[in-house]
Amino acid sequence: MKTKSTYGIGDRVAERPKTHGLMTVRAEVKERIAQYRSQRYGTVVGFSEKITARGSKQKMLLILWDHLQTPTEHAQMRICHERDLTTMMKNVLVPGE
Repeated sequence: MKTKSTYGIGDRVAERPKTHGLMTVRAEVKERIAQYRSQRYGTVVGFSEKITARGSKQKMLLILWDHLQTPTEHAQMRICHERDLTTMMKNVLVPGE
């Protein structure tokens, strides 16, 4: 699903839905994996660019996640606006869940 891809400083964002499932039977393994599958929400605080291995520029977002004190860098393709998350979640099929 293509959504508005422009972000501004102060925009509320979330990670795009993860499309991989939990392919395990053991409960203790599911619990260990589940701790890394929580949905993150944050605010865009800046922008940067990275040079890829092929020499092209990739726009990166600096995001201050609600549960962290320092911003982290993320590719735009893995982020969506918080308002679009519900629609995206309905369109994602996760095997094993």
